[in-house]
Parts: sequence; C-alpha cells; structure tokens
Amino acid sequence: MRTGEPLPPVEDVLASLSTGLWHWDTAAGLVTVDAETARLLGLPPEPATLTQARARSLFHPVDWNENTSITQLAATEGTLGEVRLRIMDEQGGIVRTVRSRFRPMYDREERVYRVTGTLQEVSEPTPGTPAGRTAVTGDWRRSREAFLLDAGRALAEARSTAEVLRVTANLSMPGFSPDGLAVFGVEGDRLTIIGHHGQQPGDEGPFSHMSLETGYPAAEVVRSGRAVYLSSPEAYRDRYPATWPLAQPFDRQSWAFLPLTVAGRTMGAWMAGFAYPVAFTPDERSVLTTVARMLAQALSRAGLAESERELTDGLQRSMLPTLGPEIPGMTVAARYVPTGGGLQVGGDWYDMIPLPGGTSRTEAGGGRFALVIGDVQGHDVRAAGLMGQLRIALRAYASEGHRPDAVLSRASRFLNGMTYGDDPSDTRFATCLYVEADPVTGVLEVARAGHPDPATRKADGTVLARRTAGGLPLGIDPDADYPTTRIVLEPGETLMLCTDGLIETGGHDFETGWKRIRTILETHDGDLEELADALVQAVHGPSSHHTTGTLADRREDDIAVLLLSRQGESHGSGDTLTTRPPPVRRTMLSVAQAEPERVGVARQQLRELLHDWPSADQVDSAVLLLSEMLTNVLVHTDANALLLAEVRGEVGERRMRVEVTDTSDDLPHKRRPGELASSGRGLMLIELLADLWGVDPRGEGKSIWFELYESPGETSE
Repeated sequence: MRTGEPLPPVEDVLASLSTGLWHWDTAAGLVTVDAETARLLGLPPEPATLTQARARSLFHPVDWNENTSITQLAATEGTLGEVRLRIMDEQGGIVRTVRSRFRPMYDREERVYRVTGTLQEVSEPTPGTPAGRTAVTGDWRRSREAFLLDAGRALAEARSTAEVLRVTANLSMPGFSPDGLAVFGVEGDRLTIIGHHGQQPGDEGPFSHMSLETGYPAAEVVRSGRAVYLSSPEAYRDRYPATWPLAQPFDRQSWAFLPLTVAGRTMGAWMAGFAYPVAFTPDERSVLTTVARMLAQALSRAGLAESERELTDGLQRSMLPTLGPEIPGMTVAARYVPTGGGLQVGGDWYDMIPLPGGTSRTEAGGGRFALVIGDVQGHDVRAAGLMGQLRIALRAYASEGHRPDAVLSRASRFLNGMTYGDDPSDTRFATCLYVEADPVTGVLEVARAGHPDPATRKADGTVLARRTAGGLPLGIDPDADYPTTRIVLEPGETLMLCTDGLIETGGHDFETGWKRIRTILETHDGDLEELADALVQAVHGPSSHHTTGTLADRREDDIAVLLLSRQGESHGSGDTLTTRPPPVRRTMLSVAQAEPERVGVARQQLRELLHDWPSADQVDSAVLLLSEMLTNVLVHTDANALLLAEVRGEVGERRMRVEVTDTSDDLPHKRRPGELASSGRGLMLIELLADLWGVDPRGEGKSIWFELYESPGETSE
C-alpha cells in the first residue's frame, strides 16, 4: 500500500486474514454476519441477518450457553470476551472449531446487550492446556459447575465469619486452586484484613489499615468496583510498583483481586494468589467472579447474624445473675446457651437468691438460699423483657422471706397482671422451679409451676428423677396454688435443674431427651463445672463448620442448667463429684390418700434406684411388692403412706430394703382368699417373693417392710 492511498474497508482486511465480523443485538434478537462469518458458520458466503434462534442452532448447545455467560462476565468487568465454539451441521456433526473475540456493551436502561466481535477458525486445543479447559471439551465446564454448586452450598450454610473464611480456604477450584487467600474489609477510608489463609501469622501486618488511596490492587478494586488480574510478577511490578515490594516476599506468580459486592455496594476485596502462572482465561475469570459474589453474600449474612446474635446474647446475659458468694458445704454451677437465629431472644433464666434470717445461718454467712430456674413462653424481645421483670419480682418476693409456695403464688399473680388485657393471641406464661436450700441440713423445699422436675445424682452415680408436686405455669391463674415437696440432698449428691431446651434439643422428645441427659449424669467423672460443660456440649454439639456432611447448629431453644452439689467424702484431690460411695443408697417418697397416682411415681423411683441391680426378676418382684404395700395403705386405712427404699453393701453382696410407713394402728394380717377373690394376696406375695419381711408397730402407726439379697451369679436378661 502506498502512502496517501485510501485505507481498504475493515471487512476486506479481516477477510484477507480469514476473520469474520458479527454483531448481536439482544433487543431485536438478531445476529448480523458478514460473508466470512457466514462461510465459517456453514452458510452461503454472503452477508446475512439471522434470528437468534437460527444462530443458536448452528453452535453446540453447551458452547452457546458458555458464550452467553462469558458475554455477561465481560460486560460486568468492562473487558474483552473470548470463547471457543463448535460449529455443527444439520446432522449434529462438528464442522469446525472457531474462536470468537468480542466486546459487549450493556444498556442499563433497556437492559439489553449489544455485542460486536470477530470469528476465526482454530485448531482443536491440546488436552491439559489452558485452552483445553474451555467449553469446547465440556469436561472442565461440568467440573466447574459441580464445584460452584458445592461451594455455594457450603458458603450458604456457614453461620459465622470464621466459618465463611474456613470454607473459602478449603475450596478446591477445578484446574487452578490458589495457595493463598485474603479477604479485605473497609473501615472508613482504610482497608482491614478480615481473614487470610496460606500466609504465616503476622504476614498481614503491612496490609492492615492501608489507606484506600494506596497503589495496592485491593485498594483499587474497592475504589473502582472492578476486578484486577495480574498473570505474572512482571505485570504486578509494572502496574503497582509502590506496593510490589510487599507482595514480592510471598513468591507467587499470579494474583486475582475481585470486588466483594452486595446490593451494589463494594464491601471489600478478595485476593487469590497462585504459586504458578495463571492466564486467567474467561472461564477462570468466570469461576473467580462467581465465587467472589457468593463470598460477599455469605460474609454479609454472617456479619448480620453475628451482630444480631451479639445483641441478643448481650441482652439476655445482662439479665442473668452471678452465682454469688461461696456456700460452705455446697457448690453451685450454671450454664446458659441462648437460642440461635437472628433476633430470636429466649425467655430462659436462672437465679440464686440469698434468703434473710434462718436458724441455720453460719458465721461465714452461708445461710439459706434459693435457686430459681424458669422459661417464659416465646422467643422474642417481649419474652426477654417479661423474663427480666419476672426474675426481679421473684427475687423481691424471696427476699421478703416468703415460703416457696407463696413466692410462686405472688409471681403468678404478678405475671398475670402484667399480661392481662393484652392481645389474647399473644398471651404469655412462664414455667418455673423454685428451690429453697439449707446448706447445713441439705433439706430442699421445692415448689414447681409447670416446669420439668429436678433430678438428683447420688454419690455412686445413680440418677433419680425427683417427682415433685406442682401447679399451673405462672401467669395463667392468679389464684393458683403451688404445693411444696421436701427433698434431702445427702452428702456427695448433686441436684440438677434445667429448662426443656436441655432435654428436647436435637429432635428429641421429653422421654428420649431425658435418657440422653441421664446417661451423661451417670457416666461423667469430674467436678461440677466440667459436668455442666458436658451436659451442654452433648446436647448443643460443636458449632457449625465446613465439612463434607450436614452442618449441625442445634441452637433450637434456650438452654439453662443449674447444678447444686452437697460436698461429700472425696477420694481424689480437688472439688470433684467422684466421691467415695456411701454405704447406703436411698430414696423417700410420700403418697397421700388424695394422690393415688403417686403409686406409679414410687414404682418408677424404685426402678431408678435399682438401675444396676443384676437380677431383673428381683427388680420386678420389688416393684410388685411395693405396689401391693402402698395400695394396701390407701385402700384399707385413712392414712398417708411414706416410702423408704435403701440399698446397702458392696456390689455383689448388696441388700435391698423397702419400707412403707403409715399412721394407722391396724396391723395387716394374712388371709386365704378364694380362687375368684380380687384382693387379699398382698402378704402372701411378700412371703413368697421376699428373702425377709416383717411388720413393725411404731409409737403411732406401723411400718411393713421386705428385703431382697443380691446373688453374685445372677445377671439381668
């Protein structure tokens, strides 16, 4: 070409290079091609305008979808796009492979793409090369989609910032996994390091609190909202000479800095560093961009959840008391785990209240005290507010010196007055367990308002659910009564009070949840604080983290636990629960004439007392005889019955003694009932099944008892 001659048309220049030109307007749904492009597509070699559907039919469907995603990516980043495409004939055979380079423009008002590009025939790529990982082969694309699905699931399930970072660090990208990651946040006009992986502790120092005006890739990404790809150390050094000395010691070969954008706001940047050169093909950029978007959303969700959780935890914990001064002869431990999930504020609480006066107050100040545990209905701010007011009211009533039944009656009236006249669909009540304890005698006065019963762990590990009399939950009936049950906590024994969250969390009902808790109480060997931790840990489980299995965050309901231990003779150092087993294991229970249902409670108590007795037949016999003796008192006298069951001796040579006492002077006598008689066989059964039995007159009333002896060779079936 001579100087001064006019330049040839662009189409002619491209045609001489066997390169075609095309234009795609998604608004009109038309693709315009020149003669060379038409030839490459297998059409007559002349300019043509094709419908989008017609143009799509000429390409392999996988490649057309890939072209669409690359177009969107290039438009977002404001860069050129490149993709390999397979041209198909009418029989579905591959005619040729072409490479298209294009620049897309996105019209935000019309929400359409206008794309202009070139088309050129290329040879098939060599497998294993960067070109071989394009959509032409299909394998890498399927691997990428599987990776993105897995990454999306893992990031969606992460519940905290630490978990999001751990998930991101463990991502294995198909074909190009980074060996170093860093997540940058923004505070004011400075960058912060939210987390990093692949660097040594302390390496993040020079990058922390870096000004956004600094010539550092992450700072530029936050300022512009556009990704930065550096495929070689030379590219890094030439583009960012001021901060290259900070990156040089890490000895990496390629870097990708991507914006973390949520709802149009850039909240930070993500750096992925590679120990080997990466070309950052459109496919690789697409993967990195998609991961960055998911990472930004996961960090945003985690940050919001952590803020809400911190708010609710702070609110609830500010309402919980300290356990107060040390109590001579007794130890107290407590745990509280709030519910999970946003602003779900729970209504569980516990309290320890020093009581005024009392004849057993010692010089050290360890007089009577009250333990309170309760649960206000609901998981919202109102439940937490009612919980705080109810706890203060209970403390006030207890400090006035009222007995346990009076404290709960007044508290029920107080809560009913607070909620009276409210929306009937939002009425609230509260369950509560109030225990007045004497540390000198170990006597516990228990009043219960619809709350789970307490449990005691004896010195030898036997666990008994202590059935106590109770009334309606607080706030339902302002005139409700709350009977009191007396329990004696022997030296070496532990009392457990808890809310239903400890029992029913993890998909359990009350029965199966109690079996789980009972197993922990029976098998734990450690001090009271360790026991409290073991109970919560076994129910709540570890916090969520990125694993191949299902994530488990069991914070379905509040958990409150209160443990009271009466110190016994220890055979180890320190304050431990592993005390030397006393010679006697016992339980006591009263059965009133008006409470025949407590016969069933007595049978259950006896079974729990004999949980490790080797002969199941003897246990069944003991339960049968106990039922006969209690029923005899209720049917043939006007008195109440008192059960005392004991197990004495060493394992293998133990003796079981069950005694029922009443205030009636009428002594039982053996009868010979007829074949069809419905009663009169009680003493005959005792004489037949017991190893020893008797009837002892008392000053007022009598007691009937029996004994069974353990045989070393017997085993339970």
